[in-house]
Amino acid sequence: MKIFIDTAKIDEIETAFSWGIIDGVTTNPSLIKSAVDELKSKGEKIDIKTYIKRILEIAKGFPVSLEVIGTSFEEMYREAKILYEEFNKIADNVVIKIPINPSLEEKASYDGLKTIYKLSKEGIPVNVTLIMKVEQAILASKAGARYVSPFAGRIDDYLRNKIGWKDFKKEDYYPEKGIQFKEQVLDDEGIVSGVDLVKKIVDVFNKYNFKTEIIAASIRNSRQVREIALTGCQIATIPFYVLSEILIHYKTAEGMRKFISDVVPEYKQIFYK
Repeated sequence: MKIFIDTAKIDEIETAFSWGIIDGVTTNPSLIKSAVDELKSKGEKIDIKTYIKRILEIAKGFPVSLEVIGTSFEEMYREAKILYEEFNKIADNVVIKIPINPSLEEKASYDGLKTIYKLSKEGIPVNVTLIMKVEQAILASKAGARYVSPFAGRIDDYLRNKIGWKDFKKEDYYPEKGIQFKEQVLDDEGIVSGVDLVKKIVDVFNKYNFKTEIIAASIRNSRQVREIALTGCQIATIPFYVLSEILIHYKTAEGMRKFISDVVPEYKQIFYK
């Protein structure tokens, strides 16, 4: 499974790439604005264009998703072309994020599919975002998407919110097999968790040999990363704090303390003469 880092903070991107485990970067306009504002508050003179270029240079050789902000076909297509032509020449690694359904209401807008199709036909790689249903992923792949991004954590949030469950933190674990509510498993049109959504998309894509890669997004904790990996999903895009959490285990720390305490002086002298 490939690992993308889901952040726009340059220090996090540089640090994660230095570990040798990162295969790409996903960002969005909010993350970029927040990162730039943070640097400006510290007195650094930086603009968004220069900041994006830095990200692309750091991630050279690996895909970086940049998102449009429009909601109509005309706006999204125009913005996608601007992003691609402005920034892809930096490191040849720009992927354009397009929402599957750009409507601001609960109704269908086909402008997302139209944009995905046109950009893909022109050879511009597209990452289709805000996938919340298997059916949406199917349409995105049929339209030519390079990637689809199901939002696992947001599905978990939605299921909890459906029953008025407010006392939870963003990073809290939600069971892959769902939770019981009134003697039945809580679901969203048959989907019982965010991991279940990813798994079902993997199953469908494998069944029909779809070439679109699946990016499990909105990942909230390390256990969810493991469950996502077991689905056979090609990519997980993971926040920096979750990458850090993955490394931590009580017995690992305990083992390190024991190893260090057991080092004999003669062995230590090999390294420190």
